[in-house]
Amino acid sequence: MTAPSASSSSRRKAFLVVAAIVVVALLAGAAYGLWYVFLRPSGPAPVGDATLPPVPSTSISGTPLPSGGLDGVWNVDTSIGSFSDFSDSFVGYRVQEQLANIGGNIAVGRTPDVSGSLTLSGTSVTAVTITADLTSLKSDDDRRDGQLARQGIQTAQFPTATFVLGSPIDLGAIPAQGQAIQVTANGSLTLHGVTKDVAIPLTATLDDSTIVITGSLSITFADYGIEKPTSFSVLSVADQGTMELQLFFSHA
Repeated sequence: MTAPSASSSSRRKAFLVVAAIVVVALLAGAAYGLWYVFLRPSGPAPVGDATLPPVPSTSISGTPLPSGGLDGVWNVDTSIGSFSDFSDSFVGYRVQEQLANIGGNIAVGRTPDVSGSLTLSGTSVTAVTITADLTSLKSDDDRRDGQLARQGIQTAQFPTATFVLGSPIDLGAIPAQGQAIQVTANGSLTLHGVTKDVAIPLTATLDDSTIVITGSLSITFADYGIEKPTSFSVLSVADQGTMELQLFFSHA
């Protein structure tokens, strides 16, 4: 029987080393997937969900309403709450993605850099303009945030999203303190350089001297010319996502 040559033995050892590396990599990937699915903290709850952190009472001014009542201009107040627990003003997204070695995941990104105002006259909201700085969108993964500058909503090229009210919102009556009312804001949303007419369902509450507004809107990416982002770790992204907002307004 012929003894194996030195070169054959070397090739066999090299093969075993490569095989061992592959096995370790697969086990590491599986372990990471299990950690991600079972041990990783869940993302923030949808806007308006009862599990959202309450707005700290110390964050709301507690000052009385102006003598003229609710009439006038109300500005987005970014001094209320904290972005660390999403008890502040923010605009963001929520989208289903499929990750390699992990499976389904809900990606959530939010930006606290929001400005704008609404105008109240009697029982009607007569004007609303809101602008969100999308370049500061923050999710649980810096890699995802970095990709959005070049892919998807392409924040490097389209840094802001804007909503402008198209017709007055009739409240019917001045809401009582703490009373949540449901309204719909019809207007134009500009995203990714494309402007579309939208109807956003909103919940509005008068909390002391602050107006709190939350809402969400389904966004079909193709409607705004948005191509779904891709990367080695993202196998697929849903065709649509959800824009969500939580805004606090103080009287000007």
